[in-house]
Amino acid sequence: MALSKPFLSRLLPLPLRLRPQLRLLCLATPTPTPTDDVQAPADASAERRRRKRRLRVEPPLSRGPAPQRAPGAPRSASNPNAPKIPESAAVLSGKRLDLHRRILTLIRENDLDEAALLTRHSIYSNCRPTVFTCNAVLAALLRQARYADFLSLHRFVTQAAVAPTVATYNLLLQLYCDCRRPDAALEHFRLLLKDDSPVLPSPTTYRILARSLAENGKLDQAIELKDGMLERGLVAPDTQVYAFIMGGFVNAGDGDTAVSLYEELKEKLGGEPILDGVVYGNLMKGYFLKGMENEAMDCYAEVLGEGSKVRFGAVSYNMVLDALGRNGRLEDALKLFDRMCMEHDPPKTITVNLGSFNVMVDAYCRAERFQDAIEVFGKMAEKRCAPDALSYNNLIDWLGKNELVGEAEGLYEEMAERGVNPDEYTYVLLIESCFKVDRVNDAVGYFNKMFDAGLRPNANAFNKVMGGLVKVDRLDEAQGFFDMMPEKEVKPNIASYELLLRAYVDAARLDDAIKIAKGILLNDSVVFSDEMKSLLEGALEKEGRDGDMTKLYEDVEREKAEAAARAAEEKARAEALAKEEEERKKAEAKAKEEAAARASRAAIEAVLGRKKEEEEESADGLNVEEAEVVESNRNTISVSEEQTEGDEQKRLLC
Repeated sequence: MALSKPFLSRLLPLPLRLRPQLRLLCLATPTPTPTDDVQAPADASAERRRRKRRLRVEPPLSRGPAPQRAPGAPRSASNPNAPKIPESAAVLSGKRLDLHRRILTLIRENDLDEAALLTRHSIYSNCRPTVFTCNAVLAALLRQARYADFLSLHRFVTQAAVAPTVATYNLLLQLYCDCRRPDAALEHFRLLLKDDSPVLPSPTTYRILARSLAENGKLDQAIELKDGMLERGLVAPDTQVYAFIMGGFVNAGDGDTAVSLYEELKEKLGGEPILDGVVYGNLMKGYFLKGMENEAMDCYAEVLGEGSKVRFGAVSYNMVLDALGRNGRLEDALKLFDRMCMEHDPPKTITVNLGSFNVMVDAYCRAERFQDAIEVFGKMAEKRCAPDALSYNNLIDWLGKNELVGEAEGLYEEMAERGVNPDEYTYVLLIESCFKVDRVNDAVGYFNKMFDAGLRPNANAFNKVMGGLVKVDRLDEAQGFFDMMPEKEVKPNIASYELLLRAYVDAARLDDAIKIAKGILLNDSVVFSDEMKSLLEGALEKEGRDGDMTKLYEDVEREKAEAAARAAEEKARAEALAKEEEERKKAEAKAKEEAAARASRAAIEAVLGRKKEEEEESADGLNVEEAEVVESNRNTISVSEEQTEGDEQKRLLC
């Protein structure tokens, strides 16, 4: 039975009947006043819709609890330009973890293009990749030296507001260091040192920069980096940072600074023995540079003797091994290498790597034991080390310099068997080796093989083959390679010009020398040095051709003026063509506008014509109807008059 409203109201208690506006099912909503009881629900629902739209457009990057504001505290204004805090590892779960695993599978399959593409497509999807996923793809691109693809993907994820971690910064710094751009790396490093940076540099950050600065000879900046590391206190004194800087001073021949840096590191660590063996190789080299051979060998015996607690890995072993091999301690180096091979037990203990074999090859070659070097090079496979192009080039260089061309060519053939692609430097080394033993045709053949292999030799490679041909008085062939450079899109450098200029002067072919000199003067990218100018002038004076230099400069000035005139004429012609094209486009646009206007007028006139016809037809129909009405009225009036006259006559008769 349905209950009526009056009956239901009688069932309620009296207080509830006195307050009918109380909402029983919406306890969180305040009681509206009589003036806003209609507007308030609408405002609340509108606010909820706006909040939902905002959440759909800007989904939260993490599910962590929102920070609570203290009661009565003022609301903090959010800064949209403030750097975002990177995500924590906890976000790598659910669908985002599945996406991460899928991209890692593509990386293991070496399908980096698909991995990068999937990362891009997922950025604006409902399954946004984490920064850890992006870092994995960036690291894979960096390992394969795909620097352009790395920068493109890094720019994309940065613009997509993926907050970088310190690993992201380290990958970017490593890229610039690999490209030998330490200044650009330092600019990005300074971003980490800002007060508002949510990311702090790690020891790896300082190691990357220290190694790059030391390898590029920027030792003052390396010292500043080390001092900044100590002053800020963000990272403890790092042994690898000191080792890299010590190596830079060793390469510069400054053993005193290398030893003083070791003493400073020992002091910073409280005077205790340094247990990381990475510093001792460069320390020994510093002692050798200072002529302190006994101190170097005492250090070696101390850190590698029985009972030593110093930790050595493959890298630190290689540094000590190199120090011994470079300073005539081959027997000690052999003993250390045998020890490294015995301790090598991958994956638990790795004491031998590709660098270890390269160091031993150098040590054998310095001692002129080339067959031993070839033998130890072939033993890499026993330790699961695969030689790369750099390793082959190193041994080919040693063999070629010592006229062992047959052995060098054997290594070149072995590269193809092992699937190692020779690079431009490999062919340059073979060219130099063949020229050294007067195998000119073979040298030219190796140069031509570079094009067959799809390589693009640079100006230095051309200079090598031209220099070898010049030494055997085959100037015409050298000139042919010089003329080939523009065809191969290679710009000759000043060494290319000076090589031929000297050869023509020595061969008394002064007309050809003048042509080369003219090429130098006409090329704005090179400079005609005073030495070359004096050489040519002296040769011309001996032949009684003093006026040829004056004529040369006059010809150059005239050709430059003609070239400038042609350039100005071409520029004017191009501007005229551009102006003509612009006027043509304007005329076409005007014609289109006029045609559109005519079509519009015709359409309007057609519409107006149809409307006029309709009005005329309507008017004609109205006139006909009016005529019929008038005629009908006329007939009615005539009938009425006749009836009136009849009635009048009847009245008179009566």
